[in-house]
Amino acid sequence: VQLQACGGGVVQAGESLRLSCAASGSIIGIKAMRWYRQAPGKEREWVASITMSGANSYGDSVKGRFTISGDRPKKTVYLQMNSLEPRDTAVYYCNIESVFANYWGQGTLVTVSS
Repeated sequence: VQLQACGGGVVQAGESLRLSCAASGSIIGIKAMRWYRQAPGKEREWVASITMSGANSYGDSVKGRFTISGDRPKKTVYLQMNSLEPRDTAVYYCNIESVFANYWGQGTLVTVSS
């Protein structure tokens, strides 16, 4: 199973981006889909989660600006990022947790200029 994340890029503060992450191969028993990010010189930070019951949760720094959504049959998770700020600059990683394993994408770079 491989997770392919895309949608990153360079934007100006206040603009929007939509990240997507699709899994190839079979994943049985998906429990949750998540996004994390890692800024230069910092530890990886949890950004958002969505459970298969549809419950969303967000880190404080992105609450109200980012929206996570998931398509379980397509094994795809999205992250709509609005009102981007320079502090959102990071490599964004997707994660899919199943009952058997934890899968990670390769990361997509988001750069927000002021």
